Amino acid sequence: MLRKINSAISYKLSAIRKKLSLCLLSALLLILSFPGFNFWVLAWVGFVPLFFVLQGKTKGKAFLLSYLTGVVFWAGIIYWLVHVTLPGTIVLILYLALYFGIFGLIISAYRLQLKAYSLLFIPSVWVLLEYIRGHLFSGFPWALLGYSQYLNLPVIQIADITGAWGVSFLVMMANVAIYSAISYKLSAIKKIQKLFPPLLILFMILMYGYFRIYNLQLKAYSLKLKVSVIQGNIPQLLKWDEQYAGFILDRYSELTKKAAGEKPDLIVWPEAASPGIFGEDDWVYEKISSLVQEIKIPLLFGAVVRDREYYFGSALLMNSAGEIVRRYDKLHLVPFGEYIPLKKFLPFLTKVVPIGDIERGKEYTIFKIPNSKSQIPNKSQIPNVKCQTFNNFAVLDCFEDVFPELAREFTKRGAGFLVNITNDAWYKQTSAPYQHLQASVFRAVENRRPLARAANTGVSGFIAPTGRIISLVGDKNGKNIFITGYKTEELQVNQGLLSVYARYGDFFIVACFLIIVYGIILKFKIQKSKIQFKT
Repeated sequence: MLRKINSAISYKLSAIRKKLSLCLLSALLLILSFPGFNFWVLAWVGFVPLFFVLQGKTKGKAFLLSYLTGVVFWAGIIYWLVHVTLPGTIVLILYLALYFGIFGLIISAYRLQLKAYSLLFIPSVWVLLEYIRGHLFSGFPWALLGYSQYLNLPVIQIADITGAWGVSFLVMMANVAIYSAISYKLSAIKKIQKLFPPLLILFMILMYGYFRIYNLQLKAYSLKLKVSVIQGNIPQLLKWDEQYAGFILDRYSELTKKAAGEKPDLIVWPEAASPGIFGEDDWVYEKISSLVQEIKIPLLFGAVVRDREYYFGSALLMNSAGEIVRRYDKLHLVPFGEYIPLKKFLPFLTKVVPIGDIERGKEYTIFKIPNSKSQIPNKSQIPNVKCQTFNNFAVLDCFEDVFPELAREFTKRGAGFLVNITNDAWYKQTSAPYQHLQASVFRAVENRRPLARAANTGVSGFIAPTGRIISLVGDKNGKNIFITGYKTEELQVNQGLLSVYARYGDFFIVACFLIIVYGIILKFKIQKSKIQFKT
């Protein structure tokens, strides 16, 4: 009797270990598909072990197993946040893992009944959850499944129609198809039949991707704008220390003068590069103005601005005469970094998170490069294009580039190229800056606009409208972060028709929602037919 009990306990423990191992395997495969490993092919099978674990499980177990997978995944993705806040990192991981849990809960209830329709239903559920995560509670659209493919250029071209969501959908569809093909005891012909639809879709998307890359490279009516980005590499502890203000300005001045030797149309400093507050520390801005008057090249730089009793995180454009001609105030602030949510209702948070409040901007500001030396193409060569908008650009401040709706709105308002100014020094030498770079790649593809990045400690560089990383600031060893330097490139500003995504937005999310609704209706029809058959 005792032997039987021990055998049963041993069997149960072995089954639990197997389930946990598969959950861990799924999380690790997904982690490895993101920076700093970039084994993007693993994302195409990353969910397969989890699907095996969920097979035949109750809703409660499916939620817990998926939630555990989410905890491990997010711990491996945003571990770098501990350099800012350990309690906040734990809370955020536990919150983000809920989306994995909900995903497991939903598909455990619908997967088997829907069968072939699962190829559409399950990816739609995942995409809709990513979309909700990207908007709920201020939004955190970080490490989307589609972002794992940022180096897989042919696949990500579809983002100019569907946004990054379409790439997430495709990767999840592949996971479902592979799981379906190997989980059921089917003949080789039946397995090929199951894999044929997703393979056909993938083939069509690849053909579209290669066509778009080839087509964009052939365009000859581009305006060439030369832009320089400066990577000051200022340690976070020194950024707001008044004793180091002169040191910071000297470093930026030295790098800027070197970049000016390449005669760019615009020089870009990172977010909050200025060591003083505009409206308070006049001497700082007099020194920046003197620098710009010396090099006679427009400068875009990030600064904290005081306007009456309010403070803004801003991007300021200074013309070659050293005058501020345009200002953009950040629209999407970092919760608990730049403002405290629900501060009026929960005043005790000011003691828990003692930060100064930054006001949210109100306008989608479009900049125009003053005194540009670039030649605008002959208007007759470019039908339906307003040539005077070629020098226009927009700024995505800090992590604003992770929000596709912001970049899309700027593009619709006439931005010929995009600029991301940021400071990822908080996160030390981790994968965080490269994960941030992924978002910039997708914003370039979605809107078919080149993008320049100036980051305090990196990653700084240039991205083509195809998502190709043109060049990055780096040292002789290929290191891109926590180094000092600058980079200059000519951007091909293809100010043509808006992409489908820029024009129509997230219609793909609506399509996913309709697929889910139909799936729910289909499930109830199947259940009803079973009941009628039994009776």
